[in-house]
Amino acid sequence: MAQVILENVYKSFSSRKDEPAATTVAAEPLLAPLHKGAVPSKDSGRRTHAMSVLRAINLRINDGEFMVLVGPSGCGKSTLLRLIAGLEELTGGNIYVGDRLINDLPPKERDIAMVFQNYALYPHMTVYENLAFGLRRTKVGSAQPADNRQPLTGIQDTPLSTPDQLKPSRSFPIWAENLLIETTRKLPKGLRFRSQREQAIDRQVRDVAQILQIEALLNRLPKQLSGGQKQRVALGRAMARNPQVFLMDEPLSNLDAKLRAETRSQIVKLQRQLGTTTIYVTHDQTEAMTMGDRIAVMNAGQIQQIASPLELYNHPANRFVAEFIGSPPMNFLPVQFKAPLLITHPQFRLTLPEVWAAALQPYDGQTLTLGIRPEHLNVSAAAPKNLPIQVELVEALGSETVVAAKLVGSSPDAPLLQARIEPDRVVSLGEQLWLSLAPDKIHLFDATTGQAIAIH
Repeated sequence: MAQVILENVYKSFSSRKDEPAATTVAAEPLLAPLHKGAVPSKDSGRRTHAMSVLRAINLRINDGEFMVLVGPSGCGKSTLLRLIAGLEELTGGNIYVGDRLINDLPPKERDIAMVFQNYALYPHMTVYENLAFGLRRTKVGSAQPADNRQPLTGIQDTPLSTPDQLKPSRSFPIWAENLLIETTRKLPKGLRFRSQREQAIDRQVRDVAQILQIEALLNRLPKQLSGGQKQRVALGRAMARNPQVFLMDEPLSNLDAKLRAETRSQIVKLQRQLGTTTIYVTHDQTEAMTMGDRIAVMNAGQIQQIASPLELYNHPANRFVAEFIGSPPMNFLPVQFKAPLLITHPQFRLTLPEVWAAALQPYDGQTLTLGIRPEHLNVSAAAPKNLPIQVELVEALGSETVVAAKLVGSSPDAPLLQARIEPDRVVSLGEQLWLSLAPDKIHLFDATTGQAIAIH
């Protein structure tokens, strides 16, 4: 397996003739370049007349890590995955897999396997043939793998073959073996052509099928499979090649909620078992939080923050990350700060904990954005430090109740506040309540830049 390094990566698409040229924004990298001597974008002037999709992407994915790229639709996460796979051409920057610079390598030479959103199974081939297809057409076995990878290990410690074990027999080239295999496939077993390489491929396919528990499906066509079964076959086709890196582009988006949850845990278990470096793209922040070792949050073609799931939740770098991570999303209120620790709003006033004193010293007299998550609001008694609300919507979920409410006295177009309250409390529409804020769970953001104000 191998680490993946993205160094100052840019991607632009040329504007159409009937579209106005996009204006290039000279953005500083959000993360420092990982290597000295990074290659700048190939033609920075050309981007003035092009649509910039990715800008200054710097990311290091460790060997064996499960990295999740998450963000709203159109933020560039799938494009970034396609750049790594070689399906799109870089505008600028470098991509390394292990110690190899792969910028100019064709996809087949990158030793990367990709699982697509639509699975991309061959409809006329059985599950077995879909799993074996890539192995039969890859020129494997010509040399020892550069990273001396060990065979993957199945559930019962059955080793999956590495590429050098699938070398063609000396008497026939690969194309001739494949032709003989195709022409004799429908003959009785005793008359079928079975080279040593084909026998190794057969073992590889059956080992992968055992790991994914699809052994009973090997003779079925894709149209005879459920969505979850198709997803496992697509994953198995990637696994069978024993690549250095797995790329997964929203593979669960076509599944229903229950099957999505089950398959999510299966993918995480398999990744831990195989130890293959994995880059997983999703727009679902629940998937990101439950699957990734680390998460890279993207927006508008740039990485906003890279951190562990709990670090993103507890210490978001800016307002976008704070709002995107968490469900329901964080609430935001404009407040006025007065030194040393007082924040005021037309509906409430609150004294902050002492730990905020040093960080807020430069903001005396300024407007800040207060962020508070729904789970950190509690129904409480009337008090100047609490928020008076009028209930607009109630979602009783059994394990919890989510209340959407408007601050009493706020303007009609003011956004609704959301609060998670105990499920046993009965709340009716139009009811007026008071909500208290957990002081140690408050987030404050610069009202102009949106950057989080960090407690030193």
